[in-house]
Amino acid sequence: MFAQIVRRLLIAIPTMLVITAAAFFLMHRVPGGPFDTERLMPPEIESRLKAEYNLDLPIPQQFGLYLAGVVQGDLGPSLKYKDKDVAQIIAEGAPTSAILGLASMTLAVFVGGLLGIFAALGQNRLQDYGVMGLALVGVCLPPLVMGPILQLAAIQVDWPAFGLMREKMTLGHLVLPVITLALPQIAIISRLMRASMIEAMRSNAIRTARAKGMPEWAVIFRHALPVAFLPVVSYLGPALAGVMAGSFVIETLFQLPGIGRQFVIGAQQRDYTLVMGVVILYAGLILLFNLLADVAYGLLDPRARRAA
Repeated sequence: MFAQIVRRLLIAIPTMLVITAAAFFLMHRVPGGPFDTERLMPPEIESRLKAEYNLDLPIPQQFGLYLAGVVQGDLGPSLKYKDKDVAQIIAEGAPTSAILGLASMTLAVFVGGLLGIFAALGQNRLQDYGVMGLALVGVCLPPLVMGPILQLAAIQVDWPAFGLMREKMTLGHLVLPVITLALPQIAIISRLMRASMIEAMRSNAIRTARAKGMPEWAVIFRHALPVAFLPVVSYLGPALAGVMAGSFVIETLFQLPGIGRQFVIGAQQRDYTLVMGVVILYAGLILLFNLLADVAYGLLDPRARRAA
């Protein structure tokens, strides 16, 4: 297991380098710049600004200087927010994004797991068809569609539908975004849990447990559930990555002051350093979550430890 972790960490270094380079060069290829405004800026002022942020240098040289700063833990200053650096902006939005992502995945695992078990125990019966029908609807309706629907419903009952200012936010403002972001994951996890639970219930270990006279609840929760949950564990790494990518849309739609919304605003304003900082953060988190999912799978399944 330790050797596997070391290998994954060694692979993560060139992966992060490739992601950083691709994002940097693509961002600089987008038409426009951070100092393009509707009102014409005097050329001497624009030249001074570009020189201050090294934007007058060739792009490969800019990348080298930026990478040297990142290695030292410096994500650089924001090009659009005065007197703020990228690390400060990310730190301000991180709590909102972290609460949104973790709450969504917790809700998805809990509800999706229960629905999957419920459907598996009633295979080919009404409860199975009902759960799978709801799961199909959840997969087909993306957050970009469900979000406005929930917002319209919330307005009718006077429920907070927008986040707006961080100082005025309450937990009620996060309910709709969490549900919107969790619904597709609930659908996927319920289908995955159903399939793995059905397979686990048909295994020889379950037949042996029943032959020993164990109660059905013990057979399900002590023997079938730990085995059935393994595919869900391996899915959680990519799922967290998907939730983080979806938070860009959700935070913008619900006007939440999170990192995802700052990324969208930074991309629109060509704030190169802010966009790069968010890309590096999310890429690192995705690699970390995938590594943690592999470690958790290995701890739960002895066969994975022996293979490593």
